[in-house]
Amino acid sequence: MSQPAPSPAPTDPPDRRPAVGRRGEELALQHLQRLGFVLVEQRARTRFGEIDLVVHDGRTIVFCEVKARVARRPDAWTSLHDGKQRQVRRLAAAWLASRTDRPTALDLRFDAITVRLDPAGRLLALDHVEGAF
Repeated sequence: MSQPAPSPAPTDPPDRRPAVGRRGEELALQHLQRLGFVLVEQRARTRFGEIDLVVHDGRTIVFCEVKARVARRPDAWTSLHDGKQRQVRRLAAAWLASRTDRPTALDLRFDAITVRLDPAGRLLALDHVEGAF
């Protein structure tokens, strides 16, 4: 008599954070485009990490940190602490030094956008702080 095959071990649910982050960036970019910004680079890689969005409006290059959360998760603003702000500044400096084909700008700015989604990925709220740090 053969034994039934053991049932597979339970697994953790898949990590939705990458998909939530991409959805948040997509919605943040649409918001910035409605404000007249043009995408320069999305998920811009530097040796120090990644900048979510780099946009330009003809006068200002904006480095934008996007924090997206599903509604029941903690507030996204809490993850934009001093250490994260220093990291984004370091990323921006590395990006500026490495991109010779970037648009010229009179100003640079660091914005933060938080995006709150429902479990299906629909937008519940978007908060945009210009010159956040």
